[in-house]
Amino acid sequence: MTTSAQATALACLDDIQRSLSAWTRTIFDFGETAWREYQSAAWYVERLKHEGFSVEEGSGGMPTAFCAHWTNGAGPTIGMYAEYDAVPGNCQDAATVKRPRPGLGAEAGGHTDPHSGLGIASLGGLLATKAAMQRHGISGTLRFTGEPAEKVRGSKPIHAAKGYYDGLAGMISFHPFYMLPLCNTARWDTHCGAAYAMIYRFVCDEPENWVRASDGAPIPQAHSAVRAPGANDALMMMYMASKALRDSMLPHQGGWSISEAILTAGQATADNLPAGLAEIQYMIRVPTIAMAERVTAVLDRNAEAAAKLSGCRHERHWVSKSRPGLANHAMAGIAYDALSTVGPPRWDETAKAIAREIQVNAGGAASDEPFIAELEQLIAPDEAEALLRRDLPLSQLNSTSDDYTDMSWQTPTARFYVARPALRSQNGHAYPSWAMNALGGISATIDPMVACASNTIALAALRLLEDKAARDAAMDEFVARTGGGIGGSNWLAPLCDYEPPIHFRWPEYVTTPRGRD
Repeated sequence: MTTSAQATALACLDDIQRSLSAWTRTIFDFGETAWREYQSAAWYVERLKHEGFSVEEGSGGMPTAFCAHWTNGAGPTIGMYAEYDAVPGNCQDAATVKRPRPGLGAEAGGHTDPHSGLGIASLGGLLATKAAMQRHGISGTLRFTGEPAEKVRGSKPIHAAKGYYDGLAGMISFHPFYMLPLCNTARWDTHCGAAYAMIYRFVCDEPENWVRASDGAPIPQAHSAVRAPGANDALMMMYMASKALRDSMLPHQGGWSISEAILTAGQATADNLPAGLAEIQYMIRVPTIAMAERVTAVLDRNAEAAAKLSGCRHERHWVSKSRPGLANHAMAGIAYDALSTVGPPRWDETAKAIAREIQVNAGGAASDEPFIAELEQLIAPDEAEALLRRDLPLSQLNSTSDDYTDMSWQTPTARFYVARPALRSQNGHAYPSWAMNALGGISATIDPMVACASNTIALAALRLLEDKAARDAAMDEFVARTGGGIGGSNWLAPLCDYEPPIHFRWPEYVTTPRGRD
């Protein structure tokens, strides 16, 4: 049974559904990558101000982050948030064929998860909750944060360390998903794990010290004398040493991964000078902080050795240090109750016809039911947990990574998933990534997810606002699990002890005489 306020919220979302659809496409078309989501953040800030929210821009020292508030008097504060970063090299148009968005190349940014739908679904839930609070005189405050750079686990550890999640009665975290069994459900016990990301920078700024010029050389840095290997050699030694040691860094069980990306800084030259700068980024996804620290120690040694071998100096710069997630069954129950009331997303014949076109254009065959069947089914959190645990060691308490986990140590947090459109496999045919990305941008295929998630968020938020017993149960559980709440005996403090890593050469859109890309 829904309350009168919840019914008002659902009616509000019906009224603004066309707007949510258009807004989702807007953010999809921006396709901006981590730390450079300038248009996307500005769009949210303008929209929130138009809706009556006060907005702090650049929250936490991050230019593309924000924190918005709206209050209806004294009462509990409920948290929601938007993500809007895309991924380089995934530029796909909202079309049934493989092609980049107009005016861009395939290597530009594109939404893979898609965060375009994530953010707008959360915004829809926020606006519907506000409308219900106004109409029914519900006291309280809504806090809505803009979270850039989730793909590198960027903003939430910083926001957490700077207090942006403190004082909340609860946080509602939503993410699109299709990987079973975590589809149309809420996380129960096994939440995401820890994630560390860092950039190692190698600098060759004293090549003259590698080989001294002879006494008879006319200049101290004669071309024939300076033979410093340079920064590129340091990076390659770092890369190969870490690859060679990867299997020895941690036990083989535990569901961990380490990936790297070689960053470029535009110093293209083939002159007879050693490379002056090279950078490599590592992302470590592990169940525990201890495992992340172990890998970091190995990488630190490798970087030091590579620098010494090549006549360089090295620096380590943090991109992210996020904590493993903390469960809250009361919050999971609130989110799943809301999702059960709304029901799973449904795809109509128009969406299925589009999916069939993509099946054919992506090398498969059109099928009567192109989508994975489970996308239109709910699964209870405890049932999903049991299925998830079948493939995990008993000792592993966390799995995969996402930086929402930093919210879970500051306030009771619900993490729920709504199915995004995904094609069912036929005869082992693997669909290319562009097909998934396109489904996340075409209105007919992504709108059902956005509608389901926004309705669920609004119902969950209003449950927290109206039901003191449910709110208290969530907070009591948070206090018990942390051994006293924030600062308690079992509480993990924020790991962020670094400044926002905004000054690196992260991929971004530029306009030159050659055009925009």
